[in-house]
Amino acid sequence: MLRGHLVSADRDQEGPVRLPQWEALVVDAVGNVIDFWGFKRNQGRVWALLYLRATPMSAQEIQDQLGLSKGAVSMITRELEQWGVIHRVRPVNNSSWMFVSETDFMGMIGRVVQEREASFVARVKADLAEAERLARSSPDAPPEVVDRIARMRRLAQLIEGAVGAFLKTSQLNLDGVSGILKDSGETLQRGANEIRKRVRSRLLSGPRQNGGPS
Repeated sequence: MLRGHLVSADRDQEGPVRLPQWEALVVDAVGNVIDFWGFKRNQGRVWALLYLRATPMSAQEIQDQLGLSKGAVSMITRELEQWGVIHRVRPVNNSSWMFVSETDFMGMIGRVVQEREASFVARVKADLAEAERLARSSPDAPPEVVDRIARMRRLAQLIEGAVGAFLKTSQLNLDGVSGILKDSGETLQRGANEIRKRVRSRLLSGPRQNGGPS
């Protein structure tokens, strides 16, 4: 649900305006960072413009000052609203909705992480858990492979926990993650023993299958 409230209108509508160089540099810098994180560059540009102006702006103003199409502004503002990084307001004596930025930086990061990264990690963990279940019930999956799948599933679980803690505390703790995929000596020995057992079994069963002595 979109939230909005009434604010006092204190400026008139303007036509297309070229951004001052300093403002354009800031807007583009934020856009480049957002693009580096895997989001749309113009999402960062829209948020940065609203943040710098610190006053409600209409979709038309955003469109004019950033050189974006009407459809692009509509899509971008809708996505930013869904993530909670901007919200809309309706000025007094104005029938049009306008947009303002949120300023709680960690809150914004948390909402975006929750929306994108956290849900993605949860899906990966669920897929790995299902793969581990299927591998454990399959006679064709060697124990050492099952063990590695289990390690990958635990890695996803640790990352999911770290992301959840980050959303609550703003601190990212990845203790225990770095070595989880490494095979211990015990695991390697168990795998070697399993391979030797299979080789011995095949050598012993070969003559029987060829009509040799039992």
